[in-house]
Amino acid sequence: MKPSIILYKALPDDLLARLETHFTVTQVANLKPETVQQHAEAFANAQGLLGSSQTVDSALLEKMPQLRATSTISVGYDNFDVDALNARKIALMHTPTVLTETVADTIMALVLSSARRVVDVAERVKAGEWTKSIGPDWFGIDVHHKTMGIVGMGRIGLALAQRAHCGFGMPILYHARRQHAEAEERFQARHCDLETVLQESDFVCVVLPLTEETQHLIGKAQFAMMKKSAIFINAGRGPVVDEAALIEALQNGEIHAAGLDVFEQEPLPADSPLLSLPNVVALPHIGSATHETRYNMAACAVDNLIDALNGKVEQNCVNPQVVR
Repeated sequence: MKPSIILYKALPDDLLARLETHFTVTQVANLKPETVQQHAEAFANAQGLLGSSQTVDSALLEKMPQLRATSTISVGYDNFDVDALNARKIALMHTPTVLTETVADTIMALVLSSARRVVDVAERVKAGEWTKSIGPDWFGIDVHHKTMGIVGMGRIGLALAQRAHCGFGMPILYHARRQHAEAEERFQARHCDLETVLQESDFVCVVLPLTEETQHLIGKAQFAMMKKSAIFINAGRGPVVDEAALIEALQNGEIHAAGLDVFEQEPLPADSPLLSLPNVVALPHIGSATHETRYNMAACAVDNLIDALNGKVEQNCVNPQVVR
């Protein structure tokens, strides 16, 4: 008899078929309490859980006593109660490798569009304001050969450093818990404390997961350390940044501009001051949002769940120590 799983995210037909060759699949719209109650028997019997963008906490796990593995279609896993999973020896699988290049592309797009005011001036053209040769009020600032500071030198940080250093001749500073030999050898990146990165960088790019240590890591004091000409980029997790402090820094001219793909509350509220500031480029969390990458993420998550329920957690497992 095939193991049973809960699928709470729509998949392409071929990936769904791959799942169904291994498991009995129950598809649900979400993991809300009313949905769990409606499919109580399926949740109670499920050994696997697959999806994204829903909360998996101890209350849900109590309804799933047979659960052995959960697989998220994402690299981030801050919506999972990892301690609760560990206590029950449930594997948490994620997709850390397949979105690296695409997210790095997005960050570089934020760097360029923020510096060159691409969104702002494009809207002015569409509004009919381009009626003569442009003047300084349309100008942006250069990107090439400026200093990039990267906060978080993981896979995405390394891919960003490659684009910035090799493509734009940018010196690289970085802050991370430990030195990254490859970044230093390939891109002459310099490992610094956070204060130095903030003080010396023309572009400060945050590529961090959300943890207890990183919550509001960047706040009022940190923005005060940055150059007034600096541009701040966040494509990690919204709550890593104190958004109120960021808004104040932008409004008061403490920093030049910001390019943001993530926010403390998503979707971004319609009354957020970030939407009315001309020196902000705001994206709807599109870091990995290409057809190719989202398919590859889903395929990776499917394979991860198959592997985990077959006892294979050599890669892409957040908590391998509890399932070995």
